[in-house]
Amino acid sequence: MSKQLKSIRPPRERILVCGVLFNGQHLEHGGPLTELRALIGAAGAEPVGSGIVQQRALPDPSTLMGSGKVEEIGAEIQALGPDAVAVDNDLSPAQIRNLEKAWRVRVLDRSEVILDIFARRAQTRQAKLQVELAQAQYVLPRLRRMWTHLERTEGAVGARGPGETQLETDKRLLRRRVVELKRELHEIETRRAREVRSRTEQFTVGLVGYTNAGKSTLLNVLTGAEELAADMLFATLDTRTRQWKLRDGRLVLLSDTVGFLQRLPHHLVASFHATLEEAVHADLLLHVVDASHPDAVQQFRAVEEVLNQIASTQRDELVVLNKIDAAPDAAALEWLARDTGRDWVALSARTGKGLDALHSLVASRLDERSVHCEVDLPVTDGRTLAALRRLASVLSQRIVDDERMVLETRIPAAVYGALVRSAPADARFTVLTPFGGDLNAWPRAAE
Repeated sequence: MSKQLKSIRPPRERILVCGVLFNGQHLEHGGPLTELRALIGAAGAEPVGSGIVQQRALPDPSTLMGSGKVEEIGAEIQALGPDAVAVDNDLSPAQIRNLEKAWRVRVLDRSEVILDIFARRAQTRQAKLQVELAQAQYVLPRLRRMWTHLERTEGAVGARGPGETQLETDKRLLRRRVVELKRELHEIETRRAREVRSRTEQFTVGLVGYTNAGKSTLLNVLTGAEELAADMLFATLDTRTRQWKLRDGRLVLLSDTVGFLQRLPHHLVASFHATLEEAVHADLLLHVVDASHPDAVQQFRAVEEVLNQIASTQRDELVVLNKIDAAPDAAALEWLARDTGRDWVALSARTGKGLDALHSLVASRLDERSVHCEVDLPVTDGRTLAALRRLASVLSQRIVDDERMVLETRIPAAVYGALVRSAPADARFTVLTPFGGDLNAWPRAAE
Protein backbone atom coordinates (compact mmCIF):
# COMPACT_ATOMS: atom_id res chain seq x y z
CA MET A 1 0.00 0.00 0.00
CA SER A 2 1.56 3.27 -1.09
CA LYS A 3 2.07 5.96 1.47
CA GLN A 4 0.00 9.11 1.10
CA LEU A 5 2.15 12.14 0.38
CA LYS A 6 1.88 14.96 2.88
CA SER A 7 2.32 18.62 1.98
CA ILE A 8 5.31 20.28 3.63
CA ARG A 9 3.85 23.72 2.97
CA PRO A 10 2.70 25.33 6.24
CA PRO A 11 -1.07 25.93 6.45
CA ARG A 12 -2.32 29.44 5.80
CA GLU A 13 -2.69 31.49 8.95
CA ARG A 14 -6.34 32.16 9.84
CA ILE A 15 -6.93 35.73 10.97
CA LEU A 16 -10.19 37.07 12.36
CA VAL A 17 -11.05 40.60 11.20
CA CYS A 18 -12.75 43.38 13.16
CA GLY A 19 -12.56 47.14 13.53
CA VAL A 20 -13.99 50.44 14.66
CA LEU A 21 -15.60 53.01 12.35
CA PHE A 22 -15.25 56.56 13.64
CA ASN A 23 -17.22 59.64 12.65
CA GLY A 24 -16.21 60.84 9.19
CA GLN A 25 -15.13 57.41 7.92
CA HIS A 26 -17.23 55.95 5.12
CA LEU A 27 -18.69 52.47 4.88
CA GLU A 28 -17.03 50.34 2.22
CA HIS A 29 -19.31 49.35 -0.67
CA GLY A 30 -18.07 45.78 -0.64
CA GLY A 31 -19.16 45.30 2.96
CA PRO A 32 -17.47 45.84 6.33
CA LEU A 33 -13.69 45.40 6.36
CA THR A 34 -13.47 44.58 2.63
CA GLU A 35 -10.08 46.24 2.26
CA LEU A 36 -8.68 44.64 5.41
CA ARG A 37 -9.72 41.21 4.11
CA ALA A 38 -7.91 41.95 0.83
CA LEU A 39 -4.81 43.07 2.75
CA ILE A 40 -4.78 39.87 4.80
CA GLY A 41 -5.12 37.83 1.63
CA ALA A 42 -2.21 39.75 0.10
CA ALA A 43 -0.18 38.92 3.21
CA GLY A 44 -0.70 35.21 2.52
CA ALA A 45 -3.23 34.56 5.28
CA GLU A 46 -6.93 33.63 5.29
CA PRO A 47 -9.42 36.18 6.68
CA VAL A 48 -12.17 34.64 8.83
CA GLY A 49 -15.06 35.85 10.92
CA SER A 50 -18.24 37.82 10.30
CA GLY A 51 -16.38 41.14 10.30
CA ILE A 52 -17.55 42.80 13.51
CA VAL A 53 -17.45 46.60 13.23
CA GLN A 54 -18.35 49.08 15.94
CA GLN A 55 -19.29 52.69 15.24
CA ARG A 56 -17.97 55.16 17.79
CA ALA A 57 -17.41 58.88 18.11
CA LEU A 58 -14.14 58.48 20.05
CA PRO A 59 -11.78 55.55 20.69
CA ASP A 60 -11.62 53.87 24.08
CA PRO A 61 -8.12 54.69 25.43
CA SER A 62 -7.58 51.19 26.82
CA THR A 63 -9.06 48.89 24.13
CA LEU A 64 -10.13 51.18 21.22
CA MET A 65 -13.61 49.61 21.20
CA GLY A 66 -16.22 49.30 23.93
CA SER A 67 -16.18 46.50 26.49
CA GLY A 68 -19.31 44.94 24.95
CA LYS A 69 -17.60 44.60 21.55
CA VAL A 70 -14.50 43.17 23.20
CA GLU A 71 -16.66 40.43 24.72
CA GLU A 72 -18.55 39.87 21.43
CA ILE A 73 -15.30 39.44 19.50
CA GLY A 74 -13.96 37.22 22.29
CA ALA A 75 -16.95 34.89 21.82
CA GLU A 76 -16.28 34.71 18.06
CA ILE A 77 -12.64 33.89 18.78
CA GLN A 78 -13.76 31.01 20.99
CA ALA A 79 -16.03 29.72 18.23
CA LEU A 80 -13.60 30.02 15.30
CA GLY A 81 -10.21 29.50 16.96
CA PRO A 82 -8.19 31.90 14.71
CA ASP A 83 -4.40 32.18 14.87
CA ALA A 84 -4.60 35.95 15.29
CA VAL A 85 -6.97 38.93 15.23
CA ALA A 86 -6.51 41.88 12.86
CA VAL A 87 -8.05 45.22 13.83
CA ASP A 88 -8.69 47.67 10.97
CA ASN A 89 -7.27 50.58 12.97
CA ASP A 90 -3.94 51.71 14.36
CA LEU A 91 -3.54 50.56 17.96
CA SER A 92 -1.32 51.89 20.71
CA PRO A 93 1.03 49.44 22.50
CA ALA A 94 -1.25 49.54 25.57
CA GLN A 95 -4.36 48.79 23.50
CA ILE A 96 -2.69 45.81 21.85
CA ARG A 97 -1.53 44.52 25.23
CA ASN A 98 -5.01 44.86 26.76
CA LEU A 99 -6.76 43.21 23.81
CA GLU A 100 -4.31 40.29 23.78
CA LYS A 101 -4.92 39.84 27.49
CA ALA A 102 -8.71 39.85 26.97
CA TRP A 103 -8.74 37.60 23.88
CA ARG A 104 -5.69 35.39 24.63
CA VAL A 105 -4.59 35.53 20.99
CA ARG A 106 -2.10 37.59 19.01
CA VAL A 107 -3.48 40.98 17.90
CA LEU A 108 -2.37 42.84 14.76
CA ASP A 109 -3.35 46.35 13.78
CA ARG A 110 -3.80 47.69 10.24
CA SER A 111 -0.27 49.12 10.01
CA GLU A 112 1.31 45.80 11.02
CA VAL A 113 -0.55 43.97 8.24
CA ILE A 114 0.52 46.54 5.62
CA LEU A 115 4.14 46.46 6.79
CA ASP A 116 4.13 42.67 6.47
CA ILE A 117 2.95 42.91 2.84
CA PHE A 118 5.64 45.46 2.04
CA ALA A 119 8.28 43.20 3.62
CA ARG A 120 7.13 40.31 1.38
CA ARG A 121 7.11 42.38 -1.84
CA ALA A 122 10.33 44.42 -1.48
CA GLN A 123 12.83 43.44 -4.19
CA THR A 124 15.49 46.13 -4.55
CA ARG A 125 17.99 47.14 -1.90
CA GLN A 126 16.32 50.53 -1.48
CA ALA A 127 12.83 49.07 -1.01
CA LYS A 128 14.09 46.53 1.53
CA LEU A 129 15.83 49.25 3.54
CA GLN A 130 12.75 51.48 3.40
CA VAL A 131 10.52 48.67 4.67
CA GLU A 132 12.99 47.71 7.41
CA LEU A 133 13.16 51.34 8.56
CA ALA A 134 9.36 51.59 8.72
CA GLN A 135 9.18 48.30 10.65
CA ALA A 136 11.88 49.39 13.11
CA GLN A 137 10.10 52.68 13.80
CA TYR A 138 6.83 50.83 14.27
CA VAL A 139 8.32 48.19 16.57
CA LEU A 140 10.35 50.54 18.80
CA PRO A 141 7.48 51.63 21.10
CA ARG A 142 6.03 48.09 21.04
CA LEU A 143 9.05 46.09 22.17
CA ARG A 144 7.62 45.24 25.57
CA ARG A 145 4.79 43.12 24.12
CA MET A 146 6.88 41.48 21.39
CA TRP A 147 9.46 39.73 23.57
CA THR A 148 9.13 37.47 26.60
CA HIS A 149 12.58 38.11 28.05
CA LEU A 150 12.40 41.89 28.34
CA GLU A 151 12.11 42.12 32.12
CA ARG A 152 15.13 39.89 32.72
CA THR A 153 18.17 41.78 33.93
CA GLU A 154 21.46 40.90 32.30
CA GLY A 155 24.03 39.30 34.55
CA ALA A 156 25.13 35.99 33.13
CA VAL A 157 28.71 34.82 33.62
CA GLY A 158 30.94 36.79 31.28
CA ALA A 159 28.22 39.35 30.59
CA ARG A 160 27.77 41.13 33.91
CA GLY A 161 27.20 44.86 33.48
CA PRO A 162 25.74 47.85 35.25
CA GLY A 163 22.33 46.19 35.53
CA GLU A 164 20.83 47.44 32.25
CA THR A 165 17.57 45.64 31.48
CA GLN A 166 17.25 43.59 28.33
CA LEU A 167 14.45 45.92 27.21
CA GLU A 168 16.75 48.93 27.27
CA THR A 169 19.47 46.96 25.47
CA ASP A 170 17.06 46.01 22.69
CA LYS A 171 15.80 49.58 22.40
CA ARG A 172 19.33 50.92 22.15
CA LEU A 173 20.25 48.38 19.46
CA LEU A 174 17.09 49.14 17.51
CA ARG A 175 17.69 52.90 17.67
CA ARG A 176 21.22 52.31 16.39
CA ARG A 177 19.82 50.24 13.53
CA VAL A 178 17.40 53.06 12.65
CA VAL A 179 20.31 55.48 12.39
CA GLU A 180 22.23 53.03 10.15
CA LEU A 181 19.19 52.50 7.90
CA LYS A 182 18.65 56.24 7.50
CA ARG A 183 22.32 56.69 6.57
CA GLU A 184 22.23 53.90 3.97
CA LEU A 185 18.98 55.21 2.50
CA HIS A 186 20.38 58.72 2.32
CA GLU A 187 23.34 57.45 0.27
CA ILE A 188 21.06 55.53 -2.12
CA GLU A 189 18.65 58.46 -2.45
CA THR A 190 21.53 60.85 -3.16
CA ARG A 191 22.65 58.62 -6.03
CA ARG A 192 19.08 58.39 -7.35
CA ALA A 193 18.72 62.17 -7.14
CA ARG A 194 21.79 62.53 -9.37
CA GLU A 195 20.23 60.06 -11.83
CA VAL A 196 16.97 62.03 -11.85
CA ARG A 197 18.80 65.32 -12.44
CA SER A 198 20.59 63.74 -15.40
CA ARG A 199 17.19 63.16 -17.05
CA THR A 200 16.29 66.86 -17.21
CA GLU A 201 16.69 66.85 -20.98
CA GLN A 202 13.54 64.72 -21.28
CA PHE A 203 9.95 65.35 -20.28
CA THR A 204 9.10 63.20 -17.26
CA VAL A 205 5.70 61.68 -16.47
CA GLY A 206 4.92 60.02 -13.14
CA LEU A 207 2.22 57.39 -12.55
CA VAL A 208 0.52 57.65 -9.16
CA GLY A 209 -2.68 56.16 -7.80
CA TYR A 210 -4.35 53.82 -5.37
CA THR A 211 -2.91 50.34 -5.09
CA ASN A 212 -4.23 47.94 -7.76
CA ALA A 213 -5.56 50.79 -9.95
CA GLY A 214 -3.69 49.40 -12.97
CA LYS A 215 -0.57 51.62 -13.04
CA SER A 216 1.86 48.80 -13.88
CA THR A 217 -0.44 47.48 -16.63
CA LEU A 218 -0.60 50.98 -18.13
CA LEU A 219 3.20 51.29 -17.94
CA ASN A 220 3.61 48.00 -19.79
CA VAL A 221 1.11 48.95 -22.51
CA LEU A 222 2.61 52.40 -23.13
CA THR A 223 6.29 51.44 -23.02
CA GLY A 224 6.34 47.77 -24.05
CA ALA A 225 7.89 46.85 -20.70
CA GLU A 226 7.23 43.53 -19.00
CA GLU A 227 6.93 44.58 -15.37
CA LEU A 228 4.87 42.59 -12.88
CA ALA A 229 1.22 43.59 -13.24
CA ALA A 230 -0.93 41.45 -10.95
CA ASP A 231 -4.42 41.77 -9.50
CA MET A 232 -3.11 42.22 -5.97
CA LEU A 233 -2.47 45.00 -3.48
CA PHE A 234 1.02 46.54 -3.60
CA ALA A 235 2.35 44.50 -6.52
CA THR A 236 4.82 47.37 -7.09
CA LEU A 237 7.08 48.85 -4.41
CA ASP A 238 9.96 50.19 -6.49
CA THR A 239 10.03 53.12 -8.87
CA ARG A 240 10.54 51.87 -12.44
CA THR A 241 11.31 54.34 -15.25
CA ARG A 242 10.88 53.46 -18.92
CA GLN A 243 10.93 55.36 -22.22
CA TRP A 244 7.51 56.11 -23.69
CA LYS A 245 7.33 56.99 -27.39
CA LEU A 246 4.38 59.26 -28.14
CA ARG A 247 2.41 58.96 -31.36
CA ASP A 248 4.34 61.94 -32.87
CA GLY A 249 7.67 60.20 -32.23
CA ARG A 250 8.80 62.20 -29.20
CA LEU A 251 10.22 60.28 -26.24
CA VAL A 252 9.24 60.96 -22.65
CA LEU A 253 10.20 59.15 -19.45
CA LEU A 254 7.38 57.32 -17.66
CA SER A 255 7.83 56.27 -14.02
CA ASP A 256 5.68 53.87 -12.01
CA THR A 257 5.82 53.84 -8.22
CA VAL A 258 4.28 52.31 -5.10
CA GLY A 259 0.50 52.42 -4.79
CA PHE A 260 -1.34 54.41 -2.16
CA LEU A 261 -3.90 53.31 0.42
CA GLN A 262 -6.35 54.92 2.78
CA ARG A 263 -4.79 55.48 6.20
CA LEU A 264 -1.34 54.52 4.93
CA PRO A 265 0.97 54.12 7.98
CA HIS A 266 2.86 57.37 8.55
CA HIS A 267 6.12 55.48 9.18
CA LEU A 268 5.76 53.95 5.73
CA VAL A 269 5.07 57.31 4.08
CA ALA A 270 8.15 58.74 5.82
CA SER A 271 10.37 55.82 4.75
CA PHE A 272 9.19 55.96 1.11
CA HIS A 273 9.16 59.78 1.07
CA ALA A 274 12.10 60.13 -1.32
CA THR A 275 10.66 57.50 -3.69
CA LEU A 276 7.24 59.15 -3.73
CA GLU A 277 8.75 62.63 -4.00
CA GLU A 278 10.60 61.58 -7.16
CA ALA A 279 7.29 60.74 -8.84
CA VAL A 280 5.47 63.83 -7.51
CA HIS A 281 8.13 66.16 -8.93
CA ALA A 282 7.73 64.84 -12.48
CA ASP A 283 6.77 67.36 -15.17
CA LEU A 284 3.34 65.72 -15.39
CA LEU A 285 1.49 63.37 -13.04
CA LEU A 286 -0.95 60.77 -14.34
CA HIS A 287 -3.25 59.98 -11.42
CA VAL A 288 -4.62 56.54 -12.31
CA VAL A 289 -8.06 55.77 -10.84
CA ASP A 290 -9.85 52.41 -10.98
CA ALA A 291 -13.11 53.64 -12.52
CA SER A 292 -14.75 50.26 -11.89
CA HIS A 293 -14.23 50.37 -8.12
CA PRO A 294 -17.27 51.41 -6.05
CA ASP A 295 -15.02 53.44 -3.71
CA ALA A 296 -13.18 55.20 -6.56
CA VAL A 297 -13.91 58.72 -5.27
CA GLN A 298 -12.65 57.91 -1.77
CA GLN A 299 -9.55 56.27 -3.26
CA PHE A 300 -8.89 59.35 -5.39
CA ARG A 301 -9.12 61.62 -2.33
CA ALA A 302 -6.87 59.33 -0.27
CA VAL A 303 -4.12 59.60 -2.92
CA GLU A 304 -4.52 63.37 -3.20
CA GLU A 305 -4.19 63.67 0.59
CA VAL A 306 -0.85 61.84 0.59
CA LEU A 307 0.40 63.81 -2.43
CA ASN A 308 -0.41 67.06 -0.62
CA GLN A 309 1.59 65.85 2.39
CA ILE A 310 4.63 65.09 0.23
CA ALA A 311 4.58 68.21 -1.94
CA SER A 312 2.30 71.14 -1.19
CA THR A 313 3.42 73.00 -4.33
CA GLN A 314 1.09 73.16 -7.33
CA ARG A 315 1.55 70.23 -9.71
CA ASP A 316 0.48 69.50 -13.26
CA GLU A 317 -1.85 66.52 -12.97
CA LEU A 318 -4.05 64.57 -15.34
CA VAL A 319 -6.64 62.06 -14.07
CA VAL A 320 -6.69 58.72 -15.91
CA LEU A 321 -9.90 56.78 -15.39
CA ASN A 322 -8.73 53.23 -16.00
CA LYS A 323 -10.70 49.97 -16.38
CA ILE A 324 -13.61 51.63 -18.19
CA ASP A 325 -14.37 48.24 -19.76
CA ALA A 326 -15.46 47.13 -16.27
CA ALA A 327 -17.07 50.43 -15.17
CA PRO A 328 -20.77 50.22 -14.24
CA ASP A 329 -22.09 52.80 -16.74
CA ALA A 330 -21.14 55.94 -18.66
CA ALA A 331 -23.14 58.26 -16.36
CA ALA A 332 -21.26 57.04 -13.29
CA LEU A 333 -17.97 57.50 -15.13
CA GLU A 334 -18.82 61.09 -16.08
CA TRP A 335 -19.87 61.86 -12.51
CA LEU A 336 -16.60 60.44 -11.20
CA ALA A 337 -14.58 62.55 -13.66
CA ARG A 338 -16.38 65.75 -12.66
CA ASP A 339 -15.86 64.95 -8.99
CA THR A 340 -12.07 64.92 -9.40
CA GLY A 341 -12.08 68.55 -10.51
CA ARG A 342 -9.19 67.98 -12.94
CA ASP A 343 -8.63 67.33 -16.64
CA TRP A 344 -9.25 63.67 -17.32
CA VAL A 345 -9.22 60.89 -19.87
CA ALA A 346 -11.06 57.56 -19.77
CA LEU A 347 -9.36 54.41 -21.03
CA SER A 348 -8.78 50.71 -20.55
CA ALA A 349 -5.14 49.66 -20.30
CA ARG A 350 -6.27 46.06 -20.80
CA THR A 351 -8.15 46.57 -24.09
CA GLY A 352 -6.30 49.66 -25.37
CA LYS A 353 -9.46 51.77 -25.69
CA GLY A 354 -8.77 55.45 -25.05
CA LEU A 355 -4.97 55.24 -25.32
CA ASP A 356 -4.89 57.57 -28.35
CA ALA A 357 -6.62 60.26 -26.29
CA LEU A 358 -4.01 59.85 -23.55
CA HIS A 359 -1.17 60.20 -26.09
CA SER A 360 -2.77 63.40 -27.43
CA LEU A 361 -3.27 64.94 -24.00
CA VAL A 362 0.29 64.22 -22.89
CA ALA A 363 1.60 65.60 -26.20
CA SER A 364 -0.41 68.79 -25.68
CA ARG A 365 1.03 69.20 -22.17
CA LEU A 366 4.50 68.71 -23.64
CA ASP A 367 3.71 71.36 -26.29
CA GLU A 368 2.84 73.83 -23.53
CA ARG A 369 6.38 73.40 -22.19
CA SER A 370 7.99 73.57 -25.63
CA VAL A 371 9.36 76.30 -27.89
CA HIS A 372 7.80 76.55 -31.34
CA CYS A 373 10.74 77.43 -33.53
CA GLU A 374 12.30 77.08 -36.98
CA VAL A 375 15.69 75.43 -37.26
CA ASP A 376 17.90 76.11 -40.29
CA LEU A 377 20.96 73.83 -40.52
CA PRO A 378 23.25 72.24 -43.11
CA VAL A 379 21.93 69.01 -44.63
CA THR A 380 25.20 67.38 -43.60
CA ASP A 381 24.52 68.03 -39.88
CA GLY A 382 23.11 64.60 -39.10
CA ARG A 383 23.95 64.88 -35.39
CA THR A 384 21.69 67.89 -34.75
CA LEU A 385 18.95 66.40 -36.95
CA ALA A 386 19.03 63.13 -34.95
CA ALA A 387 18.86 65.06 -31.65
CA LEU A 388 15.86 67.04 -32.91
CA ARG A 389 14.02 63.88 -33.94
CA ARG A 390 14.78 62.26 -30.59
CA LEU A 391 14.02 65.17 -28.24
CA ALA A 392 11.68 67.43 -30.21
CA SER A 393 8.62 67.20 -32.41
CA VAL A 394 9.41 67.88 -36.08
CA LEU A 395 6.26 69.37 -37.61
CA SER A 396 7.61 69.86 -41.14
CA GLN A 397 10.87 70.01 -43.07
CA ARG A 398 12.10 71.20 -46.45
CA ILE A 399 15.39 71.34 -48.37
CA VAL A 400 16.65 74.74 -49.61
CA ASP A 401 19.16 74.91 -52.48
CA ASP A 402 20.23 71.32 -51.82
CA GLU A 403 22.47 72.58 -49.02
CA ARG A 404 20.24 73.69 -46.15
CA MET A 405 17.43 71.97 -44.27
CA VAL A 406 14.68 74.02 -42.60
CA LEU A 407 12.57 72.32 -39.93
CA GLU A 408 9.54 73.59 -38.04
CA THR A 409 9.81 72.08 -34.58
CA ARG A 410 8.54 72.12 -31.04
CA ILE A 411 11.53 71.79 -28.70
CA PRO A 412 10.98 71.11 -24.96
CA ALA A 413 12.06 74.14 -22.95
CA ALA A 414 14.34 72.00 -20.79
CA VAL A 415 16.53 70.98 -23.75
CA TYR A 416 16.33 74.10 -25.93
CA GLY A 417 19.50 75.66 -24.56
CA ALA A 418 21.49 72.42 -24.74
CA LEU A 419 20.46 71.88 -28.38
CA VAL A 420 21.45 75.40 -29.35
CA ARG A 421 24.82 75.08 -27.63
CA SER A 422 25.61 71.75 -29.27
CA ALA A 423 24.57 72.84 -32.77
CA PRO A 424 27.25 74.05 -35.25
CA ALA A 425 27.91 77.77 -35.61
CA ASP A 426 26.06 78.04 -38.93
CA ALA A 427 22.81 76.58 -37.52
CA ARG A 428 20.04 79.11 -36.88
CA PHE A 429 17.18 78.83 -34.36
CA THR A 430 14.26 81.24 -34.88
CA VAL A 431 11.45 81.34 -32.31
CA LEU A 432 8.05 81.40 -34.03
CA THR A 433 5.74 81.35 -31.00
CA PRO A 434 6.93 82.93 -27.74
CA PHE A 435 7.21 80.63 -24.77
CA GLY A 436 5.89 81.59 -21.34
CA GLY A 437 9.34 81.16 -19.79
CA ASP A 438 12.28 83.52 -19.96
CA LEU A 439 13.77 82.85 -23.38
CA ASN A 440 16.08 85.86 -23.03
CA ALA A 441 18.10 83.89 -20.51
CA TRP A 442 18.67 81.08 -22.99
CA PRO A 443 21.59 80.95 -25.44
CA ARG A 444 20.90 81.84 -29.05
CA ALA A 445 22.80 80.68 -32.08
CA ALA A 446 24.41 83.42 -34.15
CA GLU A 447 22.12 84.74 -36.86
